[in-house]
Amino acid sequence: MISILYAFALTLAGYLAAKPINKKLPQIPIIVIAMILIIALLALFGIPYEDYMAQVNPLFNRLLGYVTVALAIPLAAMRYDDLPLKAVIGILFFASISAVALPMGLAYLLHLSDSTIMAFATRAVTTPIAINIATLLEAPISLAILIVILSGVIGAALSPLLLRHINDERASGLALGLAAHAIGTAQAWQRGSIAGRYAAFGMAVNAVFTAIWLPSFITFLKFL
Repeated sequence: MISILYAFALTLAGYLAAKPINKKLPQIPIIVIAMILIIALLALFGIPYEDYMAQVNPLFNRLLGYVTVALAIPLAAMRYDDLPLKAVIGILFFASISAVALPMGLAYLLHLSDSTIMAFATRAVTTPIAINIATLLEAPISLAILIVILSGVIGAALSPLLLRHINDERASGLALGLAAHAIGTAQAWQRGSIAGRYAAFGMAVNAVFTAIWLPSFITFLKFL
């Protein structure tokens, strides 16, 4: 059984080693590179994944909450006087509804179980809030986390291709924050500070909005 300090050191080493690789391969999100390096380190030192997760999971679950609250810092630095409020509200509303309806609809068409369909409903938000929503909806938390992380990784990985003709940092940042959550927000900060702030804004507002309407809507459907 490894200690929590040893497990944390492995995680930190994987991240620090991933940074120079990400500079040479910016199209690959840094978190993906870090994940691959950490898996390689676990295999190299012969550490079972279960032992590693048992040590770092409680720590990083707690840190996720602090990171989410820390999003208030870039949001406070934003200028809202030139924000196209009506357009942004429309985009947020559409993004939140579609990000829930499309994966749930696909899960339903594939005849997956009710709990699995509920897990796909959390795809719209970042991991800490997805965990809370999954708990309220009685969905498998591990599956909800996997869905959120995969959607973030895929969205961030495809962003250089999909956003290559978009020169407005506000638009690209908002798209990354809405579609790829925290991983997309990290990718947006690599594009520039304006894109990073708008990504944080989109992710935070969408998460709050979804956390309010989604559990309420599902509870209402159960009572019908």
